[in-house]
Amino acid sequence: MRGWMAAAVLLCAGTIAPAWAQSQNMIRSVTASQQANGEVVRVELSQPLAAQPSGFVIQAPPRVAVDLPQVGNGLGVGNVEINQGNVRSVSVASTGERTRLVLNLKQTATYQTHVQGNILTIALDAVTPSSASSSSQPVHFANSQNADQLAIRDIDFRRGADGSGRVIVGLASTQVGVDLRQQGQNLVVDFLKSTLPENLRRKLDVSDFGSPVQSITTTQSGDRVRMVVHPTGAWEHSAYQTDNQFVLEVRPVRMDPNKAVQGPGYQGEKLSLNFQNIEVRALLQVIADFTNFNVVTSDTVTGNVTLRLKDVPWDQALDIILQAKGLGMRKSGNVLWIAPKEELATKEQADLEAKKKIADLEPVRTQSFQLNYTKAEEVAKALIGDTSSSGSGSSGKATRILTERGSVLYEARTNQLFVSDIPSKLEEVAMMITKIDIPVRQVLIEARVVEADDTFGRALGVKLGASDLRGVTGGIPGYSVGGSNYVTVGGNYNQIGYQTGQQTTNTAYSNTQFVSLPANTSAFTTSSAASFALSLFSASANRFLNLELSALESEGRGKVVSSPRVITTDQTKAEVEQGVEIPYQQATSSGATSVSFKKASLRLEVTPQITPEGNVILALEVNNDSRGTDTTAGPAINTKHVKTQVLVENGGTVVIGGIFTQQDRDDVNKVPLLGDIPVLGYLFKDRTRYTTRTELLVFITPKIVTDRSATR
Repeated sequence: MRGWMAAAVLLCAGTIAPAWAQSQNMIRSVTASQQANGEVVRVELSQPLAAQPSGFVIQAPPRVAVDLPQVGNGLGVGNVEINQGNVRSVSVASTGERTRLVLNLKQTATYQTHVQGNILTIALDAVTPSSASSSSQPVHFANSQNADQLAIRDIDFRRGADGSGRVIVGLASTQVGVDLRQQGQNLVVDFLKSTLPENLRRKLDVSDFGSPVQSITTTQSGDRVRMVVHPTGAWEHSAYQTDNQFVLEVRPVRMDPNKAVQGPGYQGEKLSLNFQNIEVRALLQVIADFTNFNVVTSDTVTGNVTLRLKDVPWDQALDIILQAKGLGMRKSGNVLWIAPKEELATKEQADLEAKKKIADLEPVRTQSFQLNYTKAEEVAKALIGDTSSSGSGSSGKATRILTERGSVLYEARTNQLFVSDIPSKLEEVAMMITKIDIPVRQVLIEARVVEADDTFGRALGVKLGASDLRGVTGGIPGYSVGGSNYVTVGGNYNQIGYQTGQQTTNTAYSNTQFVSLPANTSAFTTSSAASFALSLFSASANRFLNLELSALESEGRGKVVSSPRVITTDQTKAEVEQGVEIPYQQATSSGATSVSFKKASLRLEVTPQITPEGNVILALEVNNDSRGTDTTAGPAINTKHVKTQVLVENGGTVVIGGIFTQQDRDDVNKVPLLGDIPVLGYLFKDRTRYTTRTELLVFITPKIVTDRSATR
C-alpha cells in the first residue's frame, strides 16, 4: 500500500494538467479548517460533481482515501501540506480516469462527504480508544437512507472453520442504517427504521456451536430493531455487509505473541469500506490500489454490489467480494487474476488439454542416471507404476510417473537407469532421483535380556524305628499285655514276622522303621540333606530304638544375561537369532511318522524409524525360549516373548517388558494323630518350606550410527 502511494506521489508531483484536462473537471484548491467535531477538508473543483464520491479508510497507517471520477489534478503538485489538527497532508494521485485524494492523518478517523455546487467537503471525526469503547457513542456502520420502516427478513447463526461465530441478518434493502457498539462485554447492533416480525423476536442460545458467542437476543425498540450479542472469553469482532446481508463476525483471540495475524486465516492490513451500489470492477480496483498486487479482471466480471466493511483485513474483504459474486481468483506472483469460477475452470481445463497435446507431440529423448544408494531396478519399477517393486513406500495401485510414451531400462551390473521421455518429464525424474538416491542412516539396536532367580528352601525330617531280637536269641519277644499274651513293634509286616519267628530271615534293615519321613529336598534342590542318628538299646543288645534326624537349608541366586545386537538401515526390518531346534516325531496324513523341529532360541526382530528430532521409533519383537520338560508328545518349550513399539531417544535405554513371579510353598507329611502331638509330634512328621523368585527384564538401547567406526 505504501508502494503504490509513493509511486502515485512521484508520478503526480510537479506535473502540469494535460491538454485533455482543460475541458474536464479539475481540482483547483485543497484547504482545511478545524471545527468543533473535528477537521474539515475543503476541495474546490472547476465543475460540480455528478454524485457523491466513494472512498475507504485505512487503519495503519491512518488514512482516508476518496476517489473523484473524471476529475484531473489542476494543482500542479502531488502533495498539499496541511499540518492542522488530525490532518498532516493531502496526497493527490491522478490517472486518466480519476483522481484519488489521500488524507494522511495522525490517528484513525471516520469521514463523511458533502457536495455543494463545485465544493466537496470531507468531514473527519477522530476515533479514539476511549470513544470506541464508550457505550454512549455508537459507530455508524451505515447511515439510514430509507424513509419508511422496513422489516428484517431473517436472523441466522453459523460457526466458522476457525471457531468464529457469524451472526447473519437478512435486510429488506441496502438502504437500512446500522449502528454498532460495544456495551460492556456485549455487542449491540441497532438496525435503524426497521421492524422485527414476531417469529424473529426470540433469544437464540448458540453456546453449543463452540464459538465465543453464547446467545443472541433480538427485540423491537421504538422505530429500530436492537440485537444484543453476548460473547465470552477473549474475542474481537468485525462487521461487513454485502448487498442485503449484514454479517457480524466474533472471533476468538489467539494468544500467540509470535503470530502477527490480524484475523484467523487473514493477514492483510485492516480497512473500512462503505460503497452503495458500486461496480464490482471498480471495487476490485480499490482493493488493488490498497495492496501491492496487480489485479487483472476478466471482461465477464460485471454487476454492482453494496459493500460496507468495518475493520476487516483486506484479503478477507477480497474474499467477501468474490463469494458474493461467484468469482474465483488465481494468483501468479504479484498478479491476481479474477474471473467467474466457471471461466477459470474452463481456462484451466483448456490449458491442461493444450499441455497434454504438446506432450503427445513433443519429441522424446533419452537420459542416463547413475544411482549410488538405491537399486536401479526398484526405481525403474516405480517409474512405470509396477506394484511388484520391493521398494518401501508402495501401497495399493501404483501411479505411473512416466508418460505413456516414456520407457525405462535399468542395468543391474552398473546400477544405471536409462529413461526415455519428454524433456519436462525427464526433469521431474532427475529431481525425484536426487531426493531418493541418498545414503540411509543406520541404527544399532542392542537388547539385553536379564533373567534373575532367587531360591530359598528349608526341610526337616525324621526316621524312627525299633527292633526286638529276643525271639531270635531264644527269648520271648515283645511286651506282656496280660496273661500269656505279648505284643511287639516293627516297621512293617516282614519285621513283625521275623521278631516273632514267623519267618526266618529279615530281608531289609529298613523294615525296622515304622516312621520314615526324611527331609524332602527334591522340590528346591538336588543336594542331600544332612542327617544325625542315634540308637537306644538294652544291655543284652537284643532290643533297639533307632532315630535319624535329617535337615537341609538351601539358598541360591542366579542371573542370565543375553545381549543380542543387530544393525540395520532406517525403516528396514532386521532379525538376529541364536538357539537350537529340537527334533520330535509327528504323524503325517498317511499314517507314517516324520521328524519336525521346534525352535528354542533367543531372537530379536526390530524395525527402526528415525524421527526428525533425532529419536528412534522401534517396532520390536523379542523371544527368549528354552527347552522345558519332556512330555509324551515331545519336549515342551518355555517361552518368553515381548512385542511392542516404543519411542526412544538416541543412545537412551528403555525397559520394554518385565515379568516377576514368586512361588511360596509349605509342605508337611505326618503320621495321623501322632504328628499333631506338641513337641513329640516332630518325631512323626517332616516339613518342607521353600520360596522361588524369578524376574525377567528386557532392555533396549538404539544408537544412530554416524560414522563407520561405530559399526566395528
